[in-house]
Amino acid sequence: MLRVLRGAGAGVRLLGPVRGGGGARARLLGLQQQPPPPAPVPAAVGRWLLACSGAVAGAVVLGGVTRLTESGLSMVDWHLVKEMKPPRTQQEWEAEFRKYQQFPEFKILNHDMTLTEFKFIWYMEYSHRMWGRIVGLAYILPAAYFWRKGWLSRPLKGCVLALCGLVCFQGLLGWYMVKSGLEEKPDSYDIPRVSQYRLAAHLGSALVLYSASLWTGLSLLLPRHQLPETRQLVRLRHFAHGTTALVFLTALSGAFVAGLDAGLVYNSFPKMGERWIPDDLLAFSPTLRNIFENPTTVQFDHRILGTATVTAIAALYLFSRKIPLPRRTRTAVASLLAVACMQVGLGISTLLLYVPTPLAATHQSGSLALLSVALWLMAELRRLPK
Repeated sequence: MLRVLRGAGAGVRLLGPVRGGGGARARLLGLQQQPPPPAPVPAAVGRWLLACSGAVAGAVVLGGVTRLTESGLSMVDWHLVKEMKPPRTQQEWEAEFRKYQQFPEFKILNHDMTLTEFKFIWYMEYSHRMWGRIVGLAYILPAAYFWRKGWLSRPLKGCVLALCGLVCFQGLLGWYMVKSGLEEKPDSYDIPRVSQYRLAAHLGSALVLYSASLWTGLSLLLPRHQLPETRQLVRLRHFAHGTTALVFLTALSGAFVAGLDAGLVYNSFPKMGERWIPDDLLAFSPTLRNIFENPTTVQFDHRILGTATVTAIAALYLFSRKIPLPRRTRTAVASLLAVACMQVGLGISTLLLYVPTPLAATHQSGSLALLSVALWLMAELRRLPK
């Protein structure tokens, strides 16, 4: 056979050739080279990531309300620490109000605004910015603690670093967005507003941060189902992934609707005015500009994406009925269909009622709820590790 020397701290060492077949050699080499199994990640890490995703959801909803109340341009400066202290005296408020009066929103839209009215929109934007700082601390401080405790696996460390970097980038992107609404545009008589492109980028990065945090938290906390890898299950998994991407795209298109106030044109359904396809759908030149800059086209696209999303979810539900699935997974599929129907109802009501702030904010929250359930379903259909 073979000669083996065992010694304290020396492990296993071969001193001679192996004789007597390859099985003994394979067993011994496996004994030498097999790494220890990775330690399980504590459940506290998964719960932390779910809590972070909830904090991001709160920031998205609060940001939507800030946009709907036209409060986002009330704070004309950005300081990471200095602006955390709000004005307290009458003189400080008047000085803050004078700064706001120097910018286009006051000159064109709010030239008759009182100091009391200014305080309301200022506190709305202040709340959004402070909530963003709370979100940043909710990511960074626990991440440092878990890292120091050694509770993060190597892949999870990379994920956590990316999440912390994204939350910092999100804050900078928010100020970059606000700056676009403070710029003087001498040749424009339009209502001052932030760039819809920057608004979409700000919302899109928030949705990525939310989705990544929620997905990672669910992956750590939800045990994988022992599902047989049949052809139908693989198709269902791909279908769920594609549907989730469609939900994300529809939610992102809502940023262009909000950025252009496109919900205030053609407040009828299912037709847009008297026509299925409005006359000014391609009014801008070149044609590609209409997709992102024409309010009519932006609303039309959002309608089409919303209709496609609820149709895809209904088809996903019907297809899932043909496959034997665990009860929790079936609950996820049924919940996805229920939330999609609710979201369509909210969207139509928001449009027909000329975008009232409470209903519009609920509609935006519904998009997060729909994305959350879609991610939950994806987590339920995860493959078993090989």
